[in-house]
Amino acid sequence: MHAPPLSLYVHIPWCVRKCPYCDFNSHAAPARLPVADYLAALRADLAGELASAPGRQIQTVFIGGGTPSLFPPQAIAQLLEDLRPHLPTAAEITLEANPGTVEQARFADFRQAGVNRLSIGVQSFNPQMLRRLGRIHGRDEAVRAAEAAVAAGFSNFNLDLMFALPEQTLAQMLDDLRYAVALDPPHLSHYQLTLEPNTVFYSKPPALPDDDSAWAMQQAAGEVLAGHGYSHYEVSAWARQGRECRHNRNYWLFGDYLAIGAGAHGKLTNPVDGSVRRYRKAKVPALYMGQVRAGTPNVEERRLHRDDLVLEFMMNALRLSDGFTIPMFEQRTGLPFKAAEPGLGTALEHGWVEQHGERIRTTAQGRCFLNAVLELFLPEG
Repeated sequence: MHAPPLSLYVHIPWCVRKCPYCDFNSHAAPARLPVADYLAALRADLAGELASAPGRQIQTVFIGGGTPSLFPPQAIAQLLEDLRPHLPTAAEITLEANPGTVEQARFADFRQAGVNRLSIGVQSFNPQMLRRLGRIHGRDEAVRAAEAAVAAGFSNFNLDLMFALPEQTLAQMLDDLRYAVALDPPHLSHYQLTLEPNTVFYSKPPALPDDDSAWAMQQAAGEVLAGHGYSHYEVSAWARQGRECRHNRNYWLFGDYLAIGAGAHGKLTNPVDGSVRRYRKAKVPALYMGQVRAGTPNVEERRLHRDDLVLEFMMNALRLSDGFTIPMFEQRTGLPFKAAEPGLGTALEHGWVEQHGERIRTTAQGRCFLNAVLELFLPEG
């Protein structure tokens, strides 16, 4: 069996302040970040991860958080130097960044360190919305961050935008999009705010637009972005031609990814028997660093069963506008296509998916009812 493409996810868990909607593994930064200790743990963890995938090149790297741009560029450079022998020349290397002034000043140094793609967490250009979201930047900083990315030599960058924000109107959402497209980002992530467990917003819900209003925002956004030449290649992702996020596409097409850092999740296929395992690192940074020192960085590991493989493949691949091919399903899961046929047959009957030769993808209706589509692949019992 051919192993699928391989990526690497690096998690740096600290932020200046935790946002009330955020359910990622992030922690308010201490007065002094433990940069040296955490970098040492990442590099040791990386050595173990590389040993688990001998001879395989890493096609993409995503350094997320938290706010990884709080770390000095020298630390990122050291980590990427360890990776260099395992990266092709054209590897995509993304760093998440916030629009704060301090991070902007480092963009050129991150570019020099080897990062070639930025993902900037704007979320909104509306000062009122930013306050409601607990963001610490303003509209002008968001605009300057995109301009600073271009000035630093980033020909590829993403802007993160959210919609259906607390008390947001359709007109306010459209204003956000106008600011965004005026900055001409090669990639836009545009996703709906949801209330996730273990967040401040979940325990103290703000007044959000109702479902009809949120749907109207989504439809209007699609018209605006398509009109400005962006392709809607994934449920929440829009891109100029050739600027799709390769790292995320590898997730959605059920590729493999190594994981280092507190709370990071990984997925790895055994090329000998085709088995797939998922694993996770400890979430608390101090605990993670201690477990790496002890030589036991993984706190959870599990092998995916047949039903898990079908469901998890569909949860990812059906998010893509161009879907997947039958050979890809068989290669990435190690299963015959008939394992997916019962669920896909029902989805076809409902008009939720369509098949053209060996390619299968969701229809416009199917993307509206994606959760219902995925329920067709839940294990019985």
